Amino acid sequence: MAIQTFSTQPIAGQRPGTSGLRKKVAVFMQPMYLENFVQSLFDVLNEPAHSGESLQGQTLVLGGDGRYHNRAAVQTILRMAAANGVARVLLGRGGILSTPAVSAVIRRHKAFGGIVLSASHNPGGLDGDFGIKYNAVNGGPANESLTDAVYARTLVLSQVRSSDAPDIGIDQLGTHNVEQMQVEVIDPVADYAAVMRELFDFDLIRGMFKRGFTLRLDAMNAVGGPYAKAILEGDLGAPVGTVVNGEPLEDFGGLHPDPNPVNAADLIAHMSGPQSPDFGAATDGDADRNMVVGRDFVVSPSDSLALMTAHAQLIPGYRVGLAGVARSMPTSAAVDRVARALGISCYETPTGWKFFGNLLDAGRVTLCGEESYGTGSNHVREKDGLWAVLFWLNLQGVTGRSVASLVGEHWRTYGRNFYSRHDYEGIPVDVANALMTDLRAALPGLKGRRFGARAVELADDFSYTDPVDGSVSSHQGVRLIFDDGARVVFRLSGTGTEGATLRLYLERYEADPARQDEPLQQALAELAALADAVAGIHTRTGMASPSVAT
Repeated sequence: MAIQTFSTQPIAGQRPGTSGLRKKVAVFMQPMYLENFVQSLFDVLNEPAHSGESLQGQTLVLGGDGRYHNRAAVQTILRMAAANGVARVLLGRGGILSTPAVSAVIRRHKAFGGIVLSASHNPGGLDGDFGIKYNAVNGGPANESLTDAVYARTLVLSQVRSSDAPDIGIDQLGTHNVEQMQVEVIDPVADYAAVMRELFDFDLIRGMFKRGFTLRLDAMNAVGGPYAKAILEGDLGAPVGTVVNGEPLEDFGGLHPDPNPVNAADLIAHMSGPQSPDFGAATDGDADRNMVVGRDFVVSPSDSLALMTAHAQLIPGYRVGLAGVARSMPTSAAVDRVARALGISCYETPTGWKFFGNLLDAGRVTLCGEESYGTGSNHVREKDGLWAVLFWLNLQGVTGRSVASLVGEHWRTYGRNFYSRHDYEGIPVDVANALMTDLRAALPGLKGRRFGARAVELADDFSYTDPVDGSVSSHQGVRLIFDDGARVVFRLSGTGTEGATLRLYLERYEADPARQDEPLQQALAELAALADAVAGIHTRTGMASPSVAT
């Protein structure tokens, strides 16, 4: 074995998005594409000004969601880590670690940081997507100053360092050496499961399954399967077969591992009718997202966060109460109402879990959530799909109430925030950018303008000043807030790999229980028409309806 230095040239387009660098697999398989990005990351991590300490002699965590190219990327990164001064790597067996598990392993082993190989909820396979991101010492996604520094480095990179060591075996627990670096292949579930046992009443949940409580969890042929099987069917005694699509496949078995009613249609079908399971749930590609389903009842992510906040003290890990809560700006304001009732702070941040990290580290918040099927808490620094499922299981066990009953009671107590996201996918980038540019230019003239019975009370481009470190994030989404509390938000997604995705968020509040069961899209149809009138979505994109409405 020997460490070698290779000449390279900068590769365009390696700026990380909302959660790391995501591109088509074919792009990552281009010569030096992955190597250039990883070397740029290691160069930045070796500069204490960016990372606090040098990477030299440190421990890194490495793993991914098992999608196509995961195993090859693991071997490449191990060789490069050995050549760049890393002393030890904790590698999930088979190259597998869910995103929340990476966070848990970093925190429990006090590692320097970790590399996550995932494109999250994006499709997999040879023709699908791949991704890479760095998580810092707190277990959470790197902040923008570090990712900006990595991108800047990609623009001037001239050399890559790697070992010529052969591939190591990654499918059995044990220790290997690559140059002077130790690689420990670890059980990918063990540390994560230990965290879950500290938070939830496993005896209570185990008793539920013994008494015949039924659950269907669809892991969508992704990385959440091994965790769900080990904890639900193993530790908690749920019947074998409770977890379906539980084996991670490189192409997710052709499924789109984004847990919403459209992509998880099979789960929705199984949860329909009186003989369906008591509880249903799905997790996504890297197991950080979740969808919660009752019998003939789908819980919106925003309502899930609000309900968790309202009942948190019934769960062992949160019995002392919540320091505060946080939500991304596009997420509905349902949790805001609960926070006011509890007398705790509610923070509104840009989209991206990294923005919750400072609030969590500073002890300002305990629970966080995003409308994109992501909820989590201060136990790790990522959203966490299986954690949410266990929370809902524990809550049903404590209260003896069904999913639909819990949500219905919540609406009667706090009112219902009708809420939906409309995704317009595959828009030409120039068309999408022009739409947003024109919207921003129109903002000064929108304030005070009437649309039927509503008047625009606030029209702005959301900007966030972090209350912990004072950093500012601008241009985070165009907001129209009306005098009756209704909201329309326009934002371009930062997680796709083809064209642009325009996301339109619609929300209105209904206090009257007699009107809370109106069909969701019907309740928001007027706001949807208003949004199209303001932005000209149909005219500009040629799309008469959204690609996906959730």
